[in-house]
Amino acid sequence: MNPESLELLEYERLRSLVGRYVGSEAGRRELGRVEPSMDRAALETGLAEAAEAMAWFKDAAKPKIRGGDTAPRLRFEGLPDVEAAAAKLRIEGVVLDALEISAIVMVLERATEVRLALAPQSQFYPLLAGRAAQIGDFRPALRQISGKILPDGSISDDASVALRRIRRDKERMRGDIQDSLERFLKSHREDGLLQEEFVTIRNERFVVPVIPGAKKKLPGVVHGSSGSGQTLFLEPIETIDLNNDLVRMGEEELREVYRILREMTDHLREHRFEIQGAAETLAALDLIFAKARFAQDFDCVIPRFSPDEAPRLLLKSARHPLLQDVLKRQQKKVVPVSLELDSSRRTLLISGPNTGGKTVAMKTVGLMALMAQSALPVPAEDAEFPIYDDVLADIGDNQSIEQSLSSFSAHVARIKEMVEAATSGALVLLDELGRATDPEEGGALGVAILDEFRQHGAFTLASTHLLALKVYGSNTPGVVNASMGFNEETLEPTYVLRIGAPGKSAGLDISKRLGLPARLIERAHRAMSSTERDIATFLNQLEAKIGEVSAEAEELRKQKADLEAREQKLTKEMEQRERARLREFEQTAAEAQKRFEQQAREAIESALSAPEQRKQVEKVMRQVARTKREFQESVESLAHPEKARKQAPKEEIVEGARVRLRDVSGPARVRKVLNNGLLEVDVGFLKMQVPITEVTEVLKGDAPQSKMLPKGVSLTTGPRWDTLSREVNIIGKHAEEALEEVDRFLDSAYLAGVLRVRVVHGHGMGILRKGVQDLCKAHPNVEKYYPASPSEGGTGATIVELKEN
Repeated sequence: MNPESLELLEYERLRSLVGRYVGSEAGRRELGRVEPSMDRAALETGLAEAAEAMAWFKDAAKPKIRGGDTAPRLRFEGLPDVEAAAAKLRIEGVVLDALEISAIVMVLERATEVRLALAPQSQFYPLLAGRAAQIGDFRPALRQISGKILPDGSISDDASVALRRIRRDKERMRGDIQDSLERFLKSHREDGLLQEEFVTIRNERFVVPVIPGAKKKLPGVVHGSSGSGQTLFLEPIETIDLNNDLVRMGEEELREVYRILREMTDHLREHRFEIQGAAETLAALDLIFAKARFAQDFDCVIPRFSPDEAPRLLLKSARHPLLQDVLKRQQKKVVPVSLELDSSRRTLLISGPNTGGKTVAMKTVGLMALMAQSALPVPAEDAEFPIYDDVLADIGDNQSIEQSLSSFSAHVARIKEMVEAATSGALVLLDELGRATDPEEGGALGVAILDEFRQHGAFTLASTHLLALKVYGSNTPGVVNASMGFNEETLEPTYVLRIGAPGKSAGLDISKRLGLPARLIERAHRAMSSTERDIATFLNQLEAKIGEVSAEAEELRKQKADLEAREQKLTKEMEQRERARLREFEQTAAEAQKRFEQQAREAIESALSAPEQRKQVEKVMRQVARTKREFQESVESLAHPEKARKQAPKEEIVEGARVRLRDVSGPARVRKVLNNGLLEVDVGFLKMQVPITEVTEVLKGDAPQSKMLPKGVSLTTGPRWDTLSREVNIIGKHAEEALEEVDRFLDSAYLAGVLRVRVVHGHGMGILRKGVQDLCKAHPNVEKYYPASPSEGGTGATIVELKEN
């Protein structure tokens, strides 16, 4: 990315703002490596990791599905920087000091915490868990080292048996020396040779303070004097050997400490690559969670990247993070920016009042594009960007006395660089285009520059006060005018970006608000040409109309949302009432059926007590069974009317139509419409005649061709059925002949898809009836059978219901 644009858009300040949320020095070093990139896959992965970290914080206090626990707290604050120490481990023979080892131990302990917290959570946070899974298991190594180094960097007595013994001997030797010197002081207390009665240490040896004249009278070694020279520090002759032993023990201690440090260093050296990887992973996770905390505080979202073939720049309620940070401390809110550009509209020309927020709007877009391409969440409600190959900005006054550049010269020089660098994949930001020169020439130059970037295909945002550019924006395809709002009553900018029309500069109005004398304002109004006044008036009216339309549109949007919410609520309430009604109806019907069955059972049991009434009881039982079935069908039809088949209007039935017939599972094709109210139909491979009232539904479309027959194979329909074909009459026939005919009849009815037929066998001696019932009981296509109702022949006929094929 262009370094000057990064500076103009204050990218480094943004990085410092994010740096507030980084806990460790290694994390800050990782943040220092963050820069805008064009690697789509890496950016999407980085943003997905930030999204998971945001979800981690959001879910931190919520029980997880995995077992009811909450997300553990991850600690990165105060994590020591072990980069130098880890580098030393790669050099054979180098021994780390205690503080370096202690720092590495702390890092490994934190790394272990992070691994145990994140690695098992792959179901919820797969990317973070994947990072954590790269951290090795350092628990065995930590058991060898932990506790041997104290917080102050000293080696614990428990680090080795030898060290404990040496230190115990040293302590005992100190006690002996202290006792010896105290006896010395006591014996010479009355000599006047002692300066003070206390024991101190000089050059790591125990001594006592004496006067200068005592040097010749007291045997021993002098180890220096006080600053005034009035005190000498004497090691008496009787303690020299003891002090020598103490020094020797101190050297032994140092050698043992060095041995322990070397042993721990060698142990860590075995894991040097894992240690370096763990430190790098912790630094990366520190930055990822810093992004998430930044996103929490600044109400950020994860931006999307549009496809290269359909680039789109979309911002909804976007806020400049640096401005938001400043205003937040003042307990104020940023006025958000919303805009949309795409492949057909790549240029946005912003006009409007001075101090109205044009520059902030452009800086917001530019900085957010850089943030998105740095895999950082952006403060907005929604955001989508193309992946830009460069961001080119000319913002502010770049005049330089040293380089003899005026404002206009610096402006032109910068634009020259931008034109040379611009591509179709660039984002161009031009503040006050055509400024610092004659308005007419500046306008003409601005139009030429803007059109150059438009022809390059770059996404361009430019701000201006010049009329020529506003006209260009209104008349040029692919260019969109926009304006910053201005309140005519308070003479203050509203900082709201409005898309669709240019705005007026309002320089005189703002000057009046800022306290410029009224006489100057009036003189300036008189100096304006009539054309300029007319244009200003027109823009005022246009802005007022846009405000009205925007307000009406917002009101309509709210009303639409309210209506949709109300409609959903009413629909839900109706569905609930309907379900309650159906439950109540079904419950009432079930209770009625239960009472009916109970009463029927009691009546039947009472009747069975009289043998002469058994035949009549059997008839009643059959009627009860039929009534129960019809009652259930009626309940189902009333409770679920959508399932009930509709009676097909007679006028819809024409030759060739596909229809459904009552008690026939498959569709039928109408061959002829007869004058006597009958239809001749094909049902499967069979042909039959049925009353037109048997039609329950006329089907739409043509019947599907059979997929069962090979090419070139045809079937001929069976014998013609008449209107009585749904029943067979076997009265007067021998049992064997009759049952064979019934068997053929049932097979033919099943093939035709007929679901309900009647077998007429008469009363007689009951031989045919029993034979038909035995046949039905064993027939594979029979679903159930029962005596016919009185209107259908009573016990002289049997109703047979066939299975659906």
